[in-house]
Amino acid sequence: MKNGKLFKAAMASLLALSLTACGGSNADGGSSAEGGEKAQNIIIAISPDYPPFDDLTTDGQLTGFDVEMGEWIFTWLNENGYNFTHEWKQLSFDTIISAIQADQVDLGLSGFTYDPDRKVLFSDPYYGSAEVAMVNAGSAIASLDDLAGKTIGAQAGTTGEECANEIEGAKVTAMQDMGILVETLKTGGLDALILDEPVAKNYAAGGQFTVLEGALIDEETHIIAKEGNTELMDAINKALAAFLESDECAALKEKYGL
Repeated sequence: MKNGKLFKAAMASLLALSLTACGGSNADGGSSAEGGEKAQNIIIAISPDYPPFDDLTTDGQLTGFDVEMGEWIFTWLNENGYNFTHEWKQLSFDTIISAIQADQVDLGLSGFTYDPDRKVLFSDPYYGSAEVAMVNAGSAIASLDDLAGKTIGAQAGTTGEECANEIEGAKVTAMQDMGILVETLKTGGLDALILDEPVAKNYAAGGQFTVLEGALIDEETHIIAKEGNTELMDAINKALAAFLESDECAALKEKYGL
């Protein structure tokens, strides 16, 4: 793998070229992309409403740990015998799996946790996390036990929603847009919000929210692809293993507070 100024300059160039929201996929989903064959175009679906993993800058460009990791992965693949092009497609989180199954996109890189009910192929894990509860600063809710019977928000289609539904007597509000959920919590429309710990800590850093002690569930995040697309996933796992051992991985974790 390459590090240092030359690699970072290449990464910056690739990032500027590829962070766009695009249309349907022209990838064949399972063909080899090694050697001198025509480059296989990979469309990566992302829901950019989950900082610090997936977000948008003020001028609408994709940013976050997942995005920079994805760029690193495809740089590594093309430096190690593969022949890929790639582009990003912005989708709501709860539509990414169906888009993969319909061959509209090839990968989902948006903080997916393992769930056997999700009929997709999972990569090796790349980040360990937990589902936690976030409340307004000064809330009377002081522990996870206090969530019983409360109005709880979670992003639709996530393990956070599953955790919220398991809280005794909870009235669960599931929405797709995490930003709207956070605003609803802020204005008192929700008593608490269930979300990934790094995301909760990111929102709580400003002092307006408090993350309750303890986890509702421990989990790991994965990249996903269509079931049967083993050639692509094997390549992703090779690159992912290299990334996790790289200096760039440690630098990105520090950059995004992970």
